[in-house]
Amino acid sequence: MTRTTIATALNFFFPGAGYLALGIKQLRAVLFLVGVIVLTYVETTLKGIDLQLYWTMFGAVLVMNTGFAIDAWIEGRRLAAERLSVAA
Repeated sequence: MTRTTIATALNFFFPGAGYLALGIKQLRAVLFLVGVIVLTYVETTLKGIDLQLYWTMFGAVLVMNTGFAIDAWIEGRRLAAERLSVAA
């Protein structure tokens, strides 16, 4: 499993963690992780209050996490290409 693949999976499940695995965007990564913790709390609270709002929040978080995963994939590929060009 490549570093890029690991970062992509991490960023999907824990937005920000993938950036930390790649060694980039450290401050933003920590802020994203804090945001994820808050959103998870809100999401689980909504499940008990309003099921329709819960599914809306779930969908929004799914889209957001997909975007983070795609960005980690792009960044990981860019870093890998830079490493190859430096090594050559």
